[in-house]
Amino acid sequence: MRVAEATELGDGMTYLRRELEDRVVLDPGSGVVPNAGVIWLHGLGADGHDFVPIVPQLRFPRGCEPRIVFPHAPVRPVTINNGMRMRAWYDIYGLSAEEREDEAGIRASFALVEQLVRREEQEGIPARRIVIAGFSQGGAIALHTGLRHSQRLAGILSLSAWLPLHRTIGESAPANQGTSILMCHGLYDPVVPMQLAELSRQLLVARGHAVEWKTYPMQHEVSQPEIADISAWLCQVLSS
Repeated sequence: MRVAEATELGDGMTYLRRELEDRVVLDPGSGVVPNAGVIWLHGLGADGHDFVPIVPQLRFPRGCEPRIVFPHAPVRPVTINNGMRMRAWYDIYGLSAEEREDEAGIRASFALVEQLVRREEQEGIPARRIVIAGFSQGGAIALHTGLRHSQRLAGILSLSAWLPLHRTIGESAPANQGTSILMCHGLYDPVVPMQLAELSRQLLVARGHAVEWKTYPMQHEVSQPEIADISAWLCQVLSS
């Protein structure tokens, strides 16, 4: 394990970066005890380092010192990419509402994220102070897991993603019926079709979930206006 100081965050707060075998962890430095948590899942083929660089732009509210966890997905062959082995939360056969899905892989990654949430809870951060976030395939797992977690979460963040296994939405836990969900998507996304994300949003809203929906003139990426919206949303859900 390597420990190194990360860049300043917000009010001059310094974070310590821990490189672990299965994740990257940013802890508030200077002896500060974390009082919130963000578990952020990367997209297909990336790893836990992918979103670390945006942390300095996430202006957490005063008094909110989160631990930010960026886990690495397992390496596996991915059908949609000609069977190439890469980090993936589950196998993908195609991206359409009717495409068959790797249910076993999705549920295995659900179990992995549940372990990460439980670890934060065991270290003194209650579920109501934890956000599950993710980009693309990671955002799909964030939605799948966040809806099913048995205790109320602070929020669920889905970036350029969709709701997997949408026919099993009845498994959603009552505790997270009213949990704030932010879904962001690029209007010109050539990877995850806009209509797939929109159908996911409609399904969630029809089930009574509190979904904030934002779109941006971008492709399958993250933009500065989107980061600003993510920051504002995180401040809101971690201040309440």
